[in-house]
Amino acid sequence: MISTADFKNGLTIEVDNAIWRIVEFQHVKPGKGGAFVRSKLKNLRTGAVQDKTFRAGARMEQANIVKSTMQYLYEDGGNYVFMNTDTYEQIEIPGENIQNELKFLKENMEVQVTMFDAEVLGIELPNTVTLEVTETEPGIKGDTASGGSKPATLETGAIIQVPFFVKAGDKLIVNTVDSTYVSRA
Repeated sequence: MISTADFKNGLTIEVDNAIWRIVEFQHVKPGKGGAFVRSKLKNLRTGAVQDKTFRAGARMEQANIVKSTMQYLYEDGGNYVFMNTDTYEQIEIPGENIQNELKFLKENMEVQVTMFDAEVLGIELPNTVTLEVTETEPGIKGDTASGGSKPATLETGAIIQVPFFVKAGDKLIVNTVDSTYVSRA
């Protein structure tokens, strides 16, 4: 059990039969009445963000979240199979649980799988990944220094904006957090 005095950004708690990560919080001491903690929580199962207020000193259960390094193996009928690199144990994660991460997921890529008890909550990709451009419009000569951008389709099917000098077959380093071009590999 933890108290509201122990709140930190990123801490995971169990409230109302749900698992929440504290996004931000603020201790408030009004002139009249008791102190309270105003917090913004993210549901780790649904991804929903909710504002919640707790009395100062309220106690709740801390959720024990385990992160393990796993390797993505293959897709099997809408489920994605990952293997624990230490125990060689394999788990399947439904595609709808990792919709955003699929844009940058390649076979044999190592990711962090977040679990609560035996329930898989999601995966965390590396901050940057190297992907090949499969399709993009050819650049126009003399248009390289204008600082503009064009759409490019990557080998995983993701579409990102890239500079004009990028052509099909180029390997790019892509930021997975905000889906942006970083540089050529």
